[in-house]
Amino acid sequence: MWEKVIFGYQVYDIVLWFLTYSILGWAVESLYMSFCNRKLTNRGFTKGPICPIYGVGALTVYFVLQSYSSNKVLLFILGAAFATLIEWITAKIMISIFHEVWWDYQNKPFNYKGILCLESTIAWGFYTLLLFGVLHKIVTGIASRIPFAIGHILLTILLIVFLIDFIHALYLEKKNMQD
Repeated sequence: MWEKVIFGYQVYDIVLWFLTYSILGWAVESLYMSFCNRKLTNRGFTKGPICPIYGVGALTVYFVLQSYSSNKVLLFILGAAFATLIEWITAKIMISIFHEVWWDYQNKPFNYKGILCLESTIAWGFYTLLLFGVLHKIVTGIASRIPFAIGHILLTILLIVFLIDFIHALYLEKKNMQD
């Protein structure tokens, strides 16, 4: 399974990148919100340090926009638009499942129903440039240093722990909605 190829890359690499981006996204967002709230804030849905939206977003943007990586202006515009679309889809899914969204841009200028805002859209464009300019090279460099035998075991364990944590968090959220 780990050696299967998708989009020209082994599943092993894609899963490792997904987990890395998900953990990095959680760390950056939790640090930022902890600073804003002046107290420790876990921005993840689960108990563990992971925000899958960042893994999904980073890899989707990377795979879809790879062919535009040499044109920084177009990459910025497409990255901003595509990541905003991912944020909108995520919000719609959350509304349909949980009847709420876990972020609120109501106070931001140029927001759409509190789920999108111009400030975040612009930030997504810069994040896309950062992803293609620096971040993906660092992530792939780190990933390539992990021996496959160890990484295979580690990824399997991490995925199982994440899935258990995710299912537990989903159960608790649904239970809280019913109470």
